[in-house]
Amino acid sequence: MTADVPRLIDRAALQARQARACRGGPATFLLDRVADDMQERLTAVLRDFKDVADVWTPGDGLRGANTDRFSSLIRIGLFDAADEALPLSPESLDLALSALALQFANDLPGVLAQIRRALRPDGLFLAAMLGGDSLNELRQSFAAAEIELEGGLSPRVLPFADLRDLGALLQRAGFALPVADVDRVVVRYDNALALMQDLRRMGATNVLTERRRAPLRRATLLRMAQIYSERFADHDGRIRATFDIIWLSGWAPHESQQKPLKPGSAKTSLEGAVKRRNP
Repeated sequence: MTADVPRLIDRAALQARQARACRGGPATFLLDRVADDMQERLTAVLRDFKDVADVWTPGDGLRGANTDRFSSLIRIGLFDAADEALPLSPESLDLALSALALQFANDLPGVLAQIRRALRPDGLFLAAMLGGDSLNELRQSFAAAEIELEGGLSPRVLPFADLRDLGALLQRAGFALPVADVDRVVVRYDNALALMQDLRRMGATNVLTERRRAPLRRATLLRMAQIYSERFADHDGRIRATFDIIWLSGWAPHESQQKPLKPGSAKTSLEGAVKRRNP
């Protein structure tokens, strides 16, 4: 990680929160969903992979994700290096995977570039991360409560990257055939406090470097929960929480891959096709 990249995430706080989640019994329903989807996506790729790396996935979240097709699998923990440097040699991997972790990268372009360099030609990168409108309801409810009771805002929810920007980052990192798509998961809770408890069990409560260090006021928390219920509840009184799981995939370039047509190389012009269709 380069020195001029802003440290959005307090990695020490993140490590402490994830350790606390493991001790208390983690909430893994999103990770389990991603692991199942990743297995399906890999099944659609008709090839085996020799050397594979799992980058930052919490715990053993990718257990069973087609690991029988791998000759070797190394797991790189999120906190194995203080500066987000990945211990990967150039062109040492056939496949790199990551599940629900890259949203915590301070230097995501740098991490993607490292993964790209570590892939052999025609190697595959497949990852899922939170992005888009994830927890937008919680963000809005906290903002409204703080403005009302405290006269200002403090950063409480991670700013998530959107689909278009993440697709552009794949291209910038040098991946061929980049694809980014989203799986929107809406989870319903009895109230906002139950959602906060699940986020705590995910190790995903506030880890922003610029967060307010004073404890959250009880009045603000309760007002946030009230606003959440007023704005984002269904007819039965239960609230909705959005999680946008952004899927990223790309290949290390290889001569066998499909190439886009060169400008002007099409044999039939659009104008001619329209004239034939509408004589």
